[in-house]
Amino acid sequence: MVAAVFDGNRAERRRRRRRRRRTFVSGGRYGVSGMAQAEPEEISLLSEVEGWDPEACRHQLSAALPRLFSLYQATDSGIQHIDVLRILTERFLPHIKLSELEKVFFSKIFPKTVELFDLLLYEISNEVKRLTDKNVQLNMILRNNLQALIRMLEVITGCVQHICSRQEMVPLEHIYSLPSSVLHVIKNAFLHCKSSESLYAECFHMVSDLLQSLFKGTYSLQKEFMMLLDILSVNSCATEDSIKIMASVIHIMLEICSAISSIDHALHANTWKFIIRQILKHKSLIKDSLKHSDIFSGLCEDILFSFQSCLQLAEHMKLSGTQEIIDYKIFQRTIKLCRFFANSLMHYIKEFTSFLVDSCYQLHQTYLQIYSKFPPSLHALVISEAHQDEIARGFLMSLDSLLLPLLSFRPFVEVVLSKTSALSPELHFPQCQLLLSIMDMLPSQSQDVQALWNRGSQLPEEIPRLPLFAALLLSLQQCSSELSLPLFLQRARETEQTKGPFTFYHYVCIHLCTFITSLSVSHFHLLESSLLETVLGPNMIMALLAMDVWCFLVRYGTEDLCAHHAFIIAHVVKACPAECYQVSLLGVLLRRLLFLMAPDHQLRFTQKFPPKDSENLLLWQHLSLQALLPLHRQQVAHELFVAGLVQCQEWMNSEKSLNELPQVNMALSALLSMCQSARDTLEEEDQAALVEALSQIAVHLPATQISRLACFQQTFCLTLQLVQLFIERLEPQLLIQILSLQCSLLQLNSPDHVVIAVLDFLSSVGKPIIPPDFQVQFLSSLSCLFGSLLANNSWLIQQHAIESFTQFAEGTSHEQILQKCLNSVEIKSKVVGFLSKSNHIEETPEVKADRMKKENALFMHFFLEARADGQRALIGEPSPKRTCYSPTEMQYKSAVDTMERALETLKQLLQRGPPPTWLAKKLEALQVTLQRLTEQHTLV
Repeated sequence: MVAAVFDGNRAERRRRRRRRRRTFVSGGRYGVSGMAQAEPEEISLLSEVEGWDPEACRHQLSAALPRLFSLYQATDSGIQHIDVLRILTERFLPHIKLSELEKVFFSKIFPKTVELFDLLLYEISNEVKRLTDKNVQLNMILRNNLQALIRMLEVITGCVQHICSRQEMVPLEHIYSLPSSVLHVIKNAFLHCKSSESLYAECFHMVSDLLQSLFKGTYSLQKEFMMLLDILSVNSCATEDSIKIMASVIHIMLEICSAISSIDHALHANTWKFIIRQILKHKSLIKDSLKHSDIFSGLCEDILFSFQSCLQLAEHMKLSGTQEIIDYKIFQRTIKLCRFFANSLMHYIKEFTSFLVDSCYQLHQTYLQIYSKFPPSLHALVISEAHQDEIARGFLMSLDSLLLPLLSFRPFVEVVLSKTSALSPELHFPQCQLLLSIMDMLPSQSQDVQALWNRGSQLPEEIPRLPLFAALLLSLQQCSSELSLPLFLQRARETEQTKGPFTFYHYVCIHLCTFITSLSVSHFHLLESSLLETVLGPNMIMALLAMDVWCFLVRYGTEDLCAHHAFIIAHVVKACPAECYQVSLLGVLLRRLLFLMAPDHQLRFTQKFPPKDSENLLLWQHLSLQALLPLHRQQVAHELFVAGLVQCQEWMNSEKSLNELPQVNMALSALLSMCQSARDTLEEEDQAALVEALSQIAVHLPATQISRLACFQQTFCLTLQLVQLFIERLEPQLLIQILSLQCSLLQLNSPDHVVIAVLDFLSSVGKPIIPPDFQVQFLSSLSCLFGSLLANNSWLIQQHAIESFTQFAEGTSHEQILQKCLNSVEIKSKVVGFLSKSNHIEETPEVKADRMKKENALFMHFFLEARADGQRALIGEPSPKRTCYSPTEMQYKSAVDTMERALETLKQLLQRGPPPTWLAKKLEALQVTLQRLTEQHTLV
């Protein structure tokens, strides 16, 4: 009877094959009426086969398969398609030998299966566009089609399950057609689920149950397929087609990862595990056929996505002020997911480093973007310290381990240390963190690897790159705000004994100095060059950092190295123009190096640059004599005192030429440095002589000149600083004259640095005891000065004024003046607030971060302009010329300056007491002379 079923009308069968396939119309291929539309003979065939037992199916295999395959290819019924596929899979597939599966079975059914699957998805997408709540018939058709899709998945899953159940290794050549076909179905089913919310829109609720079943069915199919691939074998001498198939499996699974990343995290992670496992399993065969950059990119993108999700969860728990158990569990699972991706990436890097030349840039960017989103970055989300700790321990430590296998990979080195990389503002701080992590790892590497990072590019044909320490110093210049932030760095806490918050500056300094201990001597000249360039740069905090590192370098080195550096810097200081701001920075460095020099080297230094020579005052003005041994200090102090005092006295006894004032300022600066560090070595008569010289300079400085000319401003500020050291030795009359001069300067709107020098002086005027005869004039000038300065509109001046007034109030015995200085409620409130150390502005972390971002942008603009100016100077671009006076003009200027000083002196004398009787007539005569000079000038 079974044979009779297959003896049907052959002519009718040929007609059916030629019949055009009907399109998807009402009822559809997969509609409820599909079976009713089937031909009677087809129904009879399927019904008959359904009744066979396994033995009958095995016996009729060769006869039944061609007929069923023909029916499968030719039928117009969607339901019949699925029924035939199910019968073929359930009843005949178990009886086909493994070696014949591809030729006898898979090559016949899978092309048509994939075609029907795509057509069905296409029809569903079209139906959804016309679906509404009121269209009951279309809703039924759509549900039927979705159910058909689910049944098709079940049948294909059964097919894959059967192969897995054979409990033996499956050669790829026996199932050639299966992998690509099954993966095509899985990928497109997942993509449909992913887009379902937007695709079905307001009708989503009508089919949500079927979509859930569709996802579960696809999930089951993928799970079975991955089990099949685990028992799949590929011959080591596999054909090119086999290699292409396996590479295609990896690439399609990668696309599936992208589709499910936002749907199911567990499935997403398991899919990646499968991909990595299969890549490693077939590494020798497929390594040259894989799209390594796509795989690498997928891992990097998934790390970033998972990490962003983790931070958002932490931020939500921080802002809500509560920590729900569900939220916290999701947070912990997301950290594990981040760690899984980081570990997967690390395994991939270890196995395929040589294939990642084009992926180094993305890895670099991924690392920077992760750290840019994590505290203490200014661009990070606000999360609790507890969550920071969990993320750091659970994920970031794994991320740092990625760097180890890349340290010897030149393309990665070239990307990280590139001279031409242009990072966005939020990535500069993470770049510093990356470079510091690499510095910590390098000492354990071979000399060749260390040289690769430390020497920079050497040959023209190399890609330009900086030495590691130069790259760090350059990156730090973009992080002025971060260098002063109190930071919480998990990695630092684990390796250092520091307790509590500490600055990034401290962190960088420690790690840079530690790195120097492992640096090869052959690279010291590059380090010294980078440090010198940083000291001479426009960034003050970076210059201080470079000095700290430099001091460690000379302490770590030999005594001769320290002396060698000190002598070189001393020569550079002497060679630089006095007005060059870098001189002061080099002076600070030299001052610190002098403390680190051995006594015999200090003695050689004073012999090489003797303080008694006036030309060396430029050098000694920057140095502290506290660095010298007592006997040596006394000798140097005396020589400096004599040289400086002679310079000042010569100028006072001369015409007080403006041209000679820079030398006077240099002498005053050297005397100030000497007095601040070795005043106790001066004899009593020496101190008296110095005070006398300073008094003469102070009373001969005209206020108008001080307010206009920088050289006079420097003289005035230095004189005040020196007088302040001997303020208790000043005569009350001289002190009143100085206060009077300061009042005049305030009226002339003098520059801020002059006003600050005045405030520093005022902070100490509470120490001397003023005789009753001078108290009225003294206190009047003092209250006028403090009252004006405390009310100043500049926040900088006002802050200095409050500090100065506080110090004055603590030391003065004239308490009655204090209320006179506080001439408004607002000023009094500010002073009280300062004394109580109250903070008037409370900054939230977000506001503080925004402020510091703006400060960084401001610093960057300034530094870029300064660097551009330096470049223009190097290429010989002319700078603006100074005003050049002819000898005649200089003589005129000197005469006018002398006249102004004389008038200023006369004014101060009039303030002290009544003038002589002849003064009025003399002034009238001078006025007539001035009138004539003015008329002559007008005529000319």
